[in-house]
Amino acid sequence: MPRDDRSTNLTPQRAAVVALAQALIRRPSVTPEDAGAQDLLAARLAERGFRVERLRFGAPPHGPVDNLVATIGSGGPHFCFAGHTDVVPPGPRDRWSVNPFAATVEAGRLIGRGAADMKGAIAAFVIATEQFLGAQDGASSGTISLLITGDEEGPAQYGTDPTLAWMEQHGVRPDACLVGEPTSAHHLGDTVKIGRRGSLNADLVVHGVQGHVAYPQRADNPIDRLVRVLTALKERPLDGGSARFDPSNLEITTIDIANPTENLIPGQAFARLNIRFNDQQHSRDLVAWLTEELRRHAPNHDLAVRVSGESFITESGDLPGIIAAAIEAHTGLRPELSTSGGTSDARFIRRMCPVVEFGLPGATMHKADEQVRLDDLDTLVDIYRSVLQRFLPWPKRHDAVQRLCRPGTRHAGACDVRAHWLPGFQPKS
Repeated sequence: MPRDDRSTNLTPQRAAVVALAQALIRRPSVTPEDAGAQDLLAARLAERGFRVERLRFGAPPHGPVDNLVATIGSGGPHFCFAGHTDVVPPGPRDRWSVNPFAATVEAGRLIGRGAADMKGAIAAFVIATEQFLGAQDGASSGTISLLITGDEEGPAQYGTDPTLAWMEQHGVRPDACLVGEPTSAHHLGDTVKIGRRGSLNADLVVHGVQGHVAYPQRADNPIDRLVRVLTALKERPLDGGSARFDPSNLEITTIDIANPTENLIPGQAFARLNIRFNDQQHSRDLVAWLTEELRRHAPNHDLAVRVSGESFITESGDLPGIIAAAIEAHTGLRPELSTSGGTSDARFIRRMCPVVEFGLPGATMHKADEQVRLDDLDTLVDIYRSVLQRFLPWPKRHDAVQRLCRPGTRHAGACDVRAHWLPGFQPKS
């Protein structure tokens, strides 16, 4: 295929979003390294009038991690875009058709690690915010913030969670947040995430008594006990799902004995499992269930649990409807409001404010030749800008349109377009 990194035939908007996405992709910010990605964003946002706070948390091996919070405006309402600049490793280079960090444009697509997840979306909401601020010329009331972390693909220990704590301490509290995760399944705008299932990981160690296989009466085989535990866990259906969530499920992810000897009953057996759970479950109840089954079948055990997040859903309020309306206005699609998939940083943000996730198609995320369509990047800018227009009031422009749209004025006939950018507008009589 022909390769073309030039932007000479692009519209100004498309050229801007592609250029910023390319600049971000060319910073190989594999967790927890930033590689200059947030330096680029911080400098750009500061130049455009944002108040930028650089936050670094953690220590090796999973840190330190760079994060930033950028705000502009004052008062409410306060709208936040959230995203992550860190990416997963590219994997074997020979599986890529291009350099994974060259940000190659080819046949109408941008190829590179992070194009879909989620440097493309960050570029889109930065450009959309710049356009919104430029167009309203100081007329908007409220605050816009950007929460950018460098620890979403890793343990997520030093990223959004401590950054939100800093925001809380310093009075930076959004009323609503949009996370630019690649939620679209097949076409841009077909899926919005309004919630997520919770996630629980458990490490089970069953202790027995080591011995010779010829004398089982002198040993206590931990494998037998572990198998009974896992069988009991798998045989119990957790639930049948709910109105908004799929059924909860438990999956065994590994069983390890570490016994290289043929005639030895081992002294311990290890298993790891994951539970993805919906709004009918809570992690404390699941931990109690795991503990009870272990006590019943393997009294001599160790259990270590890590909860990535509880289930949550954002149904009330205006946010899901605002985002869905913006998507439909620019794509013609009515998105599915979904709770499927894995976890994201929305699980932390939901403790502060209503949160919804929406971004590019994610079919190639984490794969070799990760890519996005330039058309989708362009349209995503339009959608994000429309979300801001629908969420934040424009008082000066609102007053001007009220005057223009009074009955009898020569502009009154044009007022049917008002709802596209002033939801809730009513002409004065």
